[in-house]
Amino acid sequence: MPAIPITRSIAIDSDEISETFVRSTGAGGQHVNTTDSAVQLRFDVASSPSLPEAVKHRLAAIAGRRMTADGILILRSEGSRSQLMNRQEVTARLVDLIRQATIVPKNRKATKPTKASKTRRMDGKSKRGAVKSLRRKPVD
Repeated sequence: MPAIPITRSIAIDSDEISETFVRSTGAGGQHVNTTDSAVQLRFDVASSPSLPEAVKHRLAAIAGRRMTADGILILRSEGSRSQLMNRQEVTARLVDLIRQATIVPKNRKATKPTKASKTRRMDGKSKRGAVKSLRRKPVD
């Protein structure tokens, strides 16, 4: 089977993905009761040779509850009555999740407030305190 491109350097082999088809939930009349149009996609992130380790860790963090303890990502799509459209949607969601995981977050550099911003803050506090002190009853 062909590979699914994620980025220029990362592609997932279609054999790494398993799809099962189940009946959709909810109302839908006779059609829902007769066709297996919902798609459940399983992708074993932990043992995937296509993904670098850093991407695997970020993907596990992004996936949240959709990732099992064994490292298997489970996605489900039942938005359409068409099985083909549900397959395309769930594959697109997998690709989007992996693309999000490839983005390396920037490290935050701790900075200190400038002297001018400290001065502005203290001026504002003293003005507010003066307004409040004027509201008090005069001392006899």
